[in-house]
Amino acid sequence: MPGHHIITIGASAGGVDTLRRLVKLLPADLPASLFLVLHISPQSPGILPTILQHATALKVVAPRDKMPFEPGRIYVAPADHHMLISKEHIRIIRGPKENRHRPAIDPLFRSAAWTYGPHVVGVVLSGTLDDGTAGLWAVKSCGGVAVVQDPGDALYPGMPMSALQNVEIDHCLPLREIAPLLVQLAHQPVEHQASGEMPERFKLETEFTMMERDIQDMGKLGEPSTFSCPSCKGTLWELRDGDLVRYRCHTGHAYSAASLLEEQSEQLEVAIFTAIRALEEKATALRSLGARMADRLPRQEAEYKTKAHQLDNSANVLREMIAEWKA
Repeated sequence: MPGHHIITIGASAGGVDTLRRLVKLLPADLPASLFLVLHISPQSPGILPTILQHATALKVVAPRDKMPFEPGRIYVAPADHHMLISKEHIRIIRGPKENRHRPAIDPLFRSAAWTYGPHVVGVVLSGTLDDGTAGLWAVKSCGGVAVVQDPGDALYPGMPMSALQNVEIDHCLPLREIAPLLVQLAHQPVEHQASGEMPERFKLETEFTMMERDIQDMGKLGEPSTFSCPSCKGTLWELRDGDLVRYRCHTGHAYSAASLLEEQSEQLEVAIFTAIRALEEKATALRSLGARMADRLPRQEAEYKTKAHQLDNSANVLREMIAEWKA
């Protein structure tokens, strides 16, 4: 097929309505396959294909692993699984999370980029933080077309803004203009080819998502950093795409700089609350034990009370830290 027949689309916050409005504008005879990732809860009931099917003349599919794909179809990533593209079929993989999400946008874009090169269109829509940015970098590096929703038109501008700041974007448009562009690109012959310089790296990262690589291959992607993976505690390697800095551990967890900071914040909060619990439990144990020896060992009881009071003060300091941090 001569045109841009692989269209990958990513959205997060505000994505359900945004995707519904987008697919409503696409014709039934679109000569391209569309692949959609929306950040959803692992417990999501999987109703997005039904919602989209009510809005579009295209066939919406909840794909199975190794399902062949066809033009004129919309394939929606299932909850708690990444959706990747290989030659002529789809992979549905419960691989390590990327940017704190599964499904994530970057793995889809990256797999499409190294497999189909300049025939790929990557589209980043409404969402927070920056998933999709590294994926668009891969699409552009392999000769594809990078499209973002105009941040001023997006319900949540974070993801489009990040892409604009870090990737050479071909088209930045309001949502109503993206559908006609996709139709145009699907019919437009692909005249140039990718340089061939970058795809092998994107292939390697896709294989990490599929859990087909290990620590021996990390040196091909980047250099060890001073940070540990918040998910598995292994070393994070630093990867660079131009000015964009990312991190990946050898088990496959991957983070943008922003998502790493978010995950570290959550882990820190858990650690602080765990410390508060431990302090309070020990203070309670000291008071309980001291009360039992009040008649026999009054000095020991007094010491236990003092220690319990010190622990209470430490717990209060941590509570104040959390309160100020969240303010």
